Amino acid sequence: MSNSIELHKSTLSVQVENHFGVLARIAGLFSARGFNISSLSVAETEDPSVSIMTIVVDGDEQIVDQVKKQLNKLIEVIKVRDLTEQDYVSRELALIKVAVDSAKRREIIEIADIFKGRVVDISHENVTIEVTGSSEKIDAIIKLLTGYGIKELARTGKVALIRG
Repeated sequence: MSNSIELHKSTLSVQVENHFGVLARIAGLFSARGFNISSLSVAETEDPSVSIMTIVVDGDEQIVDQVKKQLNKLIEVIKVRDLTEQDYVSRELALIKVAVDSAKRREIIEIADIFKGRVVDISHENVTIEVTGSSEKIDAIIKLLTGYGIKELARTGKVALIRG
């Protein structure tokens, strides 16, 4: 019999009141209890008084349940939905600046094309690519471009909505 705990990433969609300090309170909740946030994105919704946070949490089922219970206790939290067990769409955006000389520039642009990325800036020494898609897709292009020399990288974190 194994005593190992199965860890996985859970995606939570958290509707919150859109006002000053809410993000800090939620981040503080995670920090105070030692919960790890794998990614976090937040923005206003179609209703300017409400924001949606997409939080990816690392942990076993017990930790994710604790996170959901703690979030529901905060008065600024309107609704917590665990998307992990539901049918949902998600995307992430990355900007990747790659060091490149003129001999390798074409290869970088071809890699961007394969991943349906877009060159958004170019200079004599760098190419900056914008790519959107699943976290796995973003990980894959980063892995390929690492060999060329990534100079800077910015990722948004996952955003997600339930299908239908």
